[in-house]
Amino acid sequence: MKLVGLKTATITSKGQISIPKDIREIEGFKEGAKIAIFAYEGKIEIRLLNKMKNRILTPLLSESSLSKDWNTEEEDEAWKNL
Repeated sequence: MKLVGLKTATITSKGQISIPKDIREIEGFKEGAKIAIFAYEGKIEIRLLNKMKNRILTPLLSESSLSKDWNTEEEDEAWKNL
């Protein structure tokens, strides 16, 4: 992935940040745009939803909601020998 810009921002007491104007213009972020926020250890990524393929986004969003039901001792036991 090519780096196209680097800026800093400050997180407010409400957990909000502002994306600097020149970064928004480079990447096409506009007021009202829907975004996806990916959290990793030590970093986050913000991506425009309209640039993401549904085949990538749907499994990622489903994983977190389904993990509540699937992350159980019973499920671990059922799958441990496969």
